[in-house]
Amino acid sequence: MDWAAALAFGWQRESSWVVAATLVCAALLWRRGGDTRKAAANTALVFIAATLAQLSAGAMHAASMSNGATALLNIALLIAGIAAIRLAGMLVFRQALPACGMNVPRIAEDLTTFVLYAVWMVARLRATGMDPGSILASTAVVTAVIAFALQDTLGNILGGLAIQFDNSIKIGDWVRIDDTVGRVADIRWRSTSIETRDWETVVVPNSALMKGRFAVLGKRTDEPLKWRRHVRFSVDLSAAPPRVIPTIEQAIRESEIAHAARTPEPSCVLLGFEHGYANYDLRYWLTDLRHDDPTDSQVRIHVFTALQRQGWRLAVAEHGVRMTEETEAHRRTVEERELARRMTALSTIDLFASLTAPERRAVASHLTYSPFAQGEIITRQGNVAHWLYILTAGEADIVVDSEGHERRFVNTLGAGSFFGEAGLLTGAPRAATVIARSNVDCYRLDKAGFEDVLRSRPSMAEEMSRVMAARQSALAAAVHGEEGSMPAARAGGAAEWLARIRTFFAIGG
Repeated sequence: MDWAAALAFGWQRESSWVVAATLVCAALLWRRGGDTRKAAANTALVFIAATLAQLSAGAMHAASMSNGATALLNIALLIAGIAAIRLAGMLVFRQALPACGMNVPRIAEDLTTFVLYAVWMVARLRATGMDPGSILASTAVVTAVIAFALQDTLGNILGGLAIQFDNSIKIGDWVRIDDTVGRVADIRWRSTSIETRDWETVVVPNSALMKGRFAVLGKRTDEPLKWRRHVRFSVDLSAAPPRVIPTIEQAIRESEIAHAARTPEPSCVLLGFEHGYANYDLRYWLTDLRHDDPTDSQVRIHVFTALQRQGWRLAVAEHGVRMTEETEAHRRTVEERELARRMTALSTIDLFASLTAPERRAVASHLTYSPFAQGEIITRQGNVAHWLYILTAGEADIVVDSEGHERRFVNTLGAGSFFGEAGLLTGAPRAATVIARSNVDCYRLDKAGFEDVLRSRPSMAEEMSRVMAARQSALAAAVHGEEGSMPAARAGGAAEWLARIRTFFAIGG
């Protein structure tokens, strides 16, 4: 066999650089990974097989099998060209253009590649001496019949092209179509795939998208992604709406709720009155549409705890019949049980260690139950509030903000801790911010609830001033990294706190 003749027949003049360029494209696509790697590998294998077929055609030609060699060569060249076009198109549309910041729809890649396939096939037909025009004319009737039979499919294909090129929907958008809400996962020639939060993939024909109406959620031109959510609740009319609305808005605005936007700020509106209660709608903006229900749940919890702190109750339709009479004795039993819990909470606090049992009972009767949801700000640095908090369940973080510096973490408080004593005893502004690290239960004691006890025994102020000086010294050390104060300095601090307590409560020395 004349191997030189075989190689000259099967290996064209441009074959060397085409093979080299194609294999380089395949190698670059292989490095990209993902689904592109598999497609590039399969296409490269087809190209290599076609190249080997070209060499086989040369061997057949050298063996005097000219007709078969020519047919095999033309088929191999056609397939090799298609594979090379496929790899080049993938490299341009999936790697080169995205690297330049151009995210071109996948259908554009397919359409461009298809046009190049057609051009290559026409070129190969002309190279073999065939007339592509006569072939197309002879198949025109068949093509028309096929197009009529596949008009729905063609409608879906044209719909997919329109969706991709006018950017009405893009991959990653959240859409609502009838009762389906989900994220666009893929836009194909015939259909669009939508992944829901229920771990379902809904396939919608593109023609249905073009004919019907759909909503793209959280999307507005030149605006960041955000979606307004509505949380509705009802409150008994004993709570005046002019007080409910700002209370709820402030509670949500000052809370650390994941996926809830800071701006625009949440707003609460009164919708109307029904069955003896007021209906409200709290609107906030969601920044991650994957977490709509969990974020709504957190907002509802913050609404509930804010209402509880004010002593307001949610209005719920009640249809039950009370069969047990609530006697005076029963009410006293419930009150005594709650009072015992409050006295137990007070007994753990060194600030009230000197109280007698009757004094502790008097103070406990003034405690107000104040729950907070995770992320809520319990006290804010710089605010003036004349009450103290006793934390009975959960954890809270103490942080300090200073001008020109980032927020600094100081400590985490657990059950049995208390804070806000400076505001209760002296009216001083809050020295730090306290944020609920988890859902917490607190009791709150205000100035009026403690004033009677302090006035009945003014000497108690001296004991409390010493506790105050020690606590404030420890806080300063934690915030500024200082060493603990010396006893003399601490005594001086106690004298200063004593003077402030007496001034605040207007009691004599």
